[in-house]
Amino acid sequence: MSARGRRRRRHVEPDEYVNHERWLVSYSDMITVLMALFIVLFAISQVDQEKYIALRESLAAGFGDGQVVVTASVLDGTAGILDGGPKGPDDGRFEGTAGLVDADDGLGTQGAVPRASETVDPALVAAAREEVTHLQQVREAILGGLRSQGLEGVVQFRIDDRGLVLGLVADDVFFGPASAALTDTAQRVLDVAAPTLVGLSEQLAVEGHANVLPVGGRYATNWELSADRATRVLRHLVESDGLPPGRISAVGYGDARPVAPGMDEESLAMNRRVDLVVLSDAPERVRELIPVVVTS
Repeated sequence: MSARGRRRRRHVEPDEYVNHERWLVSYSDMITVLMALFIVLFAISQVDQEKYIALRESLAAGFGDGQVVVTASVLDGTAGILDGGPKGPDDGRFEGTAGLVDADDGLGTQGAVPRASETVDPALVAAAREEVTHLQQVREAILGGLRSQGLEGVVQFRIDDRGLVLGLVADDVFFGPASAALTDTAQRVLDVAAPTLVGLSEQLAVEGHANVLPVGGRYATNWELSADRATRVLRHLVESDGLPPGRISAVGYGDARPVAPGMDEESLAMNRRVDLVVLSDAPERVRELIPVVVTS
């Protein structure tokens, strides 16, 4: 046998067929899934308004408050947060008959201002306005008495969601350093304010404060000092000015709630104070709107 005959013949494999159109299968699957997705989105976006209102009323009846707030954009397709349109002057704000305020006005838990998406009952706003007017009248009555004695500059007034706050702070007018003894000026201020306070029906809270300087002598810490200051004011109003003891309470906050940061003389004097608070007896939902009305 020749060498050529003995040579092993090679087996030639045929070329494998390549389907260059397989991507069409995946593409068709993707298009089908997207179509199904958009059909579902379109279906759930069509809200039967009558059924929605019926559901809202049934939920209101079930929860017992009689009201369920629904913004207009839910049912009517009005402009919402994601529309990308230009913001108006009252975007992110609460608007009512009381005016406009930022949704977060730094009030914390003491003053929860309603958000822009909430609807406020006009009756609550009216009640808040009435309460603010009453507190302003109390302030003017006390301020008038102080003016007659030349003491109008020694008391700081403010109205917040708690009520009317009389800040008894002015250098050493009310309390000396590390002392809870009422000065003559402090007693005169309390005597002038007492007739108005006695004629009210609201509860009163006396809140004592101290600065961060360490105390010595009879007081172990600023807690005892601030509590003693509040108690001295309470005792003077009850024992000397005839305020019913069942309408007043006292508490000491130490140096935990300063009104002025820093260690300069002015800041230290500002934090050596007592706040006398006429506690509003309005419902909580009305008191929450007091800061809104005051700033309007």
